[in-house]
Amino acid sequence: MSLNLVTLLYLFASVCFIQALKGLSHPTTSIRGNVFGMVGMAVAVLTTAALILKLAGQMGQDGMSGLAWVLGALLVGGTAGTLMAKRVEMTKMPELVAFMHSMIGLAAVFIAVAAVAEPWAFSIVEKGGAIPGGNRIELGLGAFIGAITFSGSVIAFGKLSGKYKFRLFQGAPVTFPGQHKLNLVLGLASLFFLFGFWHSQSSLDFGLLLALGFVMGVLIIIPIGGADMPVVVSMLNSYSGWAAAGIGFSLNNSMLIIAGSLVGSSGAILSYIMCKAMNRSFFNVILGGFGGDATAAATGGAVQRAVKSGSADDAAYMLSNAETVIIVPGYGLAVARAQHAVNELAEKLVHRGVKVKYAIHPVAGRMPGHMNVLLAEAEVPYDQVFEMEDINGEFAQADVAIILGANDVVNPAALQKGSSIYGMPILEAYKAKTVIVNKRSMAAGYAGLDNELFYMDKTMMVFGDAKKVVEDMGKAIE
Repeated sequence: MSLNLVTLLYLFASVCFIQALKGLSHPTTSIRGNVFGMVGMAVAVLTTAALILKLAGQMGQDGMSGLAWVLGALLVGGTAGTLMAKRVEMTKMPELVAFMHSMIGLAAVFIAVAAVAEPWAFSIVEKGGAIPGGNRIELGLGAFIGAITFSGSVIAFGKLSGKYKFRLFQGAPVTFPGQHKLNLVLGLASLFFLFGFWHSQSSLDFGLLLALGFVMGVLIIIPIGGADMPVVVSMLNSYSGWAAAGIGFSLNNSMLIIAGSLVGSSGAILSYIMCKAMNRSFFNVILGGFGGDATAAATGGAVQRAVKSGSADDAAYMLSNAETVIIVPGYGLAVARAQHAVNELAEKLVHRGVKVKYAIHPVAGRMPGHMNVLLAEAEVPYDQVFEMEDINGEFAQADVAIILGANDVVNPAALQKGSSIYGMPILEAYKAKTVIVNKRSMAAGYAGLDNELFYMDKTMMVFGDAKKVVEDMGKAIE
């Protein structure tokens, strides 16, 4: 296989990846996007396998033995990935994504370590030669970003899971005095060791750079609360892409460079969109400096107040007599696995002539698009699902807004100066003529703020597990 053909095949795979990103931008084209992604990756893997055989032959080595190791690793990884994807629950998708990001970061670290240890095996230099300065920078940066991605993703996995008692894995932010100064010192130390590795190719400098990357990955994520996890997931996605791109430059692998750049840039753009949706500073996200102070200041001091509560039968009566209903799904719906019950309820309402729409906040759930994925799994019609900017203008005309497990994304406190979430765009459910809120309890959301929406005269609270409550509503409508 000629290098020209390899380049053309990598280019074809890159086009497939671009089409995959385009397809994944909307639920109606997501299947096509996944197909493009799988085709592109298959072409890239097969081309790389052929390239391994070619390079081994040029070096007078047995390429089949090396290829056997590669195929064995592919078989193990592919089998593990298939089993995990088939068994994972939709509510656990954020944790799976965080785990995958950690593996990408760790892979970048391992490749960088191998390239530094034996650069001639990667055709970077002749055996016994020194690694060029540019390659040292690329390897150092790729390994450093990969280390941050790995350890940061491990912390994100623990926070998303919410079932570990280890303090760093709990949803509440972990802060301490001088945290930002420590991050600054470690960042400057990392630059110092990167310079040292570039200057002398010192294995000690490279090792210390890696160690600081692992430590900084933890320190960047621990001050971030559970409410900000959607931004963290997209940010780590971006980091994993840049780590792959950095390694690709060192290995002179155009496929890694293009694929890594696509993932890195798309993740960065998504992080910016998420920050805008939460009124967060993009640079604070990158530096791991958001989510802690606001949450800490907001928690505590909440006064128990009286609310108007009702039963599932009461809610069903309101819904069945409405002309327009807007459903606002939140993480509580995901935890209760109530998406199918919600779709059945909506179908019964539509059958009675009620116009039903779903309102999706960009950061509802624990990862970007979490609610969209849940509703798609329940086969909710795409034409009923609307993003925040498209649905907010319709709340004032809606007879009923029913909120299922959402809290911060509908909190009018975002409109009040001095609030820790002031300026955060919210779904304007408070404008609906009647509001029904389903929650397990009156516990505050991840932002730790009381929600004035729950205390309005037009709001009725229906307490209980979302799935059971929605199923009871459906039975009452029958």
